[in-house]
Amino acid sequence: MPHSRFCTEAWTHGIFKYALSIAAVYAVTAVLLGCSDANKTSTARASAPAVVPVGVATAERRDVPVYLKGLGSVTASNTVSVKSRVDGQLSQINFKEGQNVNQGDLLAVIDPRPYQAALDQAQANLFRDQAQLKDAQLNYERFKNLLEQSGAVSQQQVDTQKAAANQLEGTVRADQAQIDNAKLNLTYSHITAPISGRIGLRLVDAGNMVHASDANPLLVITQLRPIAVLFTLPEDNLPTVAQHLRQAALPVEAYSRDDQTRLATGTLLTIDNQIDQTTGTGKLKAIFDNQDNALWPNQFVNIRLLLETHKDTTVIPSVAIQTGPQGSYVFVVKQDKTVEVRPTTVSFTQNNVASIASGLAPGDVVVIDGQDKLKAGSTVSPHAATGGGNRNAQSSPTGAP
Repeated sequence: MPHSRFCTEAWTHGIFKYALSIAAVYAVTAVLLGCSDANKTSTARASAPAVVPVGVATAERRDVPVYLKGLGSVTASNTVSVKSRVDGQLSQINFKEGQNVNQGDLLAVIDPRPYQAALDQAQANLFRDQAQLKDAQLNYERFKNLLEQSGAVSQQQVDTQKAAANQLEGTVRADQAQIDNAKLNLTYSHITAPISGRIGLRLVDAGNMVHASDANPLLVITQLRPIAVLFTLPEDNLPTVAQHLRQAALPVEAYSRDDQTRLATGTLLTIDNQIDQTTGTGKLKAIFDNQDNALWPNQFVNIRLLLETHKDTTVIPSVAIQTGPQGSYVFVVKQDKTVEVRPTTVSFTQNNVASIASGLAPGDVVVIDGQDKLKAGSTVSPHAATGGGNRNAQSSPTGAP
């Protein structure tokens, strides 16, 4: 019996070890099969083409204005330093600082009483001398008749009377000149605005003595409406500007110092008659209505001179343009979300717009961001790029400042 129990236990232990071996084989096989499937999936993913996210924009057809850009300075159309033309005490001030005045408005009054008195005296002298002249003329006629009729007087006496009359006639004319001068001084005692414009700060207070010889003015009037801007352009642009100016008036836009805000719109007035050899530029003058006082004298502004407008031009953001050995090209996104390399001819470009002469049509979708990751046939995931649009772009001929 003991031997029989030993044999049974040995057999049972063998069966158990065999079962464990079979289970281990199945487990290893399952692991190997799983690794094989994972490798196949990874290989399949690696062999699939990579999808590149790119920013895109659509080519469109529209009118494109062509601008020349320059830096300018606002200058008043007229600036007048108002001074007194007579001596006296400043008795009245009839303006406020910063006030807009019209030509002829009364600004200040110099005490007019001395000048009124001088006028009255001159008029009295005239009245006296006119009476003396009339008497001298009558005496001359009387002596002349006596000489002709009876010879009771000599020719010398007649000549003396004539000379006296002529002398008094000169005195009367001098009196009239004194009256005119007195009237003029009386007029000058009332200071009026010589031009229409804006008054600056008051420089003299009422009650002070002022003189015609004073170096400092009473006030300064600056004409702000209209107002001018002087700006410069490279000398190479001047013949083109002159040609267009002969054909029609050229619009001019003034922008803020940061070139972001349009301040005013005007027209080109003239081109200077010489070129600055030091800078190679020429001066131009534009005029602006400035009804809203957006422009002030000595203000620096950016100027955009509209030369012409290209009609129905195909445009894209200039960042889409790439340059290669064969010239300019763009990446065009096709319907299947792959890209092709499209050679293009650019008419002009500046800022963020490019005008395309050939190679693109309105509606073509071009890549404007992510071109460095692309080649012909690349698969892309397009999205509209922000800041790459061309709707508000301003453009200038290639090579313009």
